Amino acid sequence: MLDIKNNLRVLVVGCGNMGASHATAYHTLPGFEICGLVSTGESKQKLNEKLGGAYALFTDFEEAMLATKPDAVCISTYPDTHEAFAVKAFENGCHVFIEKPLADTVESAIRVAEAAKKANKKLVVGYILRYHPSWEKFIELAQQMGKPLVMRMNLNQQSHGAKWTVHRNLMKSLSPIVDCAVHYIDVMCQMTRSRPIQVSAIGARLTNDIPDWNYNYGQLQIRFEDGSIGWYEAGWGPMVSDNAFFIKDVFGPRGAVSIVTKEASKAGNSDDIDAHTKTESIKVHYAQLNAQDEFVKPDEFLDLKDEPDHQELCNREQRFFLKTIQKDLDLTDATEDAINSLRIAFACDESVKTANMIQL
Repeated sequence: MLDIKNNLRVLVVGCGNMGASHATAYHTLPGFEICGLVSTGESKQKLNEKLGGAYALFTDFEEAMLATKPDAVCISTYPDTHEAFAVKAFENGCHVFIEKPLADTVESAIRVAEAAKKANKKLVVGYILRYHPSWEKFIELAQQMGKPLVMRMNLNQQSHGAKWTVHRNLMKSLSPIVDCAVHYIDVMCQMTRSRPIQVSAIGARLTNDIPDWNYNYGQLQIRFEDGSIGWYEAGWGPMVSDNAFFIKDVFGPRGAVSIVTKEASKAGNSDDIDAHTKTESIKVHYAQLNAQDEFVKPDEFLDLKDEPDHQELCNREQRFFLKTIQKDLDLTDATEDAINSLRIAFACDESVKTANMIQL
């Protein structure tokens, strides 16, 4: 356990969108100290300038590890590097915060978890929605709608410019429904607390700018042991429609719960990272009817006061990361959830590529 009187010295690996947000958290929050920024491109210089220009910069991860000897490593690189970087960090006695997905294969994710356990160090995976009070409320209310649940979610992104570059790079190792769906598969598993038993999925390759084996649009369906079903779709690219790109909707025998956005779901916002976590309001619909088959209760709109933006959510993730170290919290269940959601996402990816329904 770390002496809580000392700052946690963090090496930030990957300085793009998420890496920059996590570095900003370390730069501004008490209890942290950045000991270096690592990236292969110019993002580290840009981030360093934004943070005041005081941090050591590195291109090579292992060189940075040797030079800085950090207490913790924050990994926000592309998924195909996650296993190697995380295992090396654990072997050097570091705690690890790692962006989702945990790795680019289930086997790699398991090896990362085993390395954390062997080193007796903390592994926190960046499932940002777990730190959002509105999403916590959304899950809580969905659990009150009875069983089975019908869960409908999507996040399509009409990306261009730098965002399309990021998406193209991501698709060198993963499809959108693996990289993006793990968030919402995790949410569905929390809502049902039931075992997924079957998945099916379809996908389409709408561009030649990605590897031949990959696709930039996909939709999946999950069947749970309790009879609940879930649907999710994700598409990336300049050709993707930004109409109805943000759907977060759940219903069961007792009624429905929906995230209702006004600004975040407007056309043109589909690739805005702040829009991806906004809730703005939760609509609750009650299914109970009276003798005339009319609704007994009107719909309710919950406007939650605590509506953190993307940076504040990253701040909360990092506060939790620090807490897990200071309080020596048991992260076994959270790690298993991260592996499980990835396992389900890859089963969906297999379904797309084989055109078969996959039994879990």
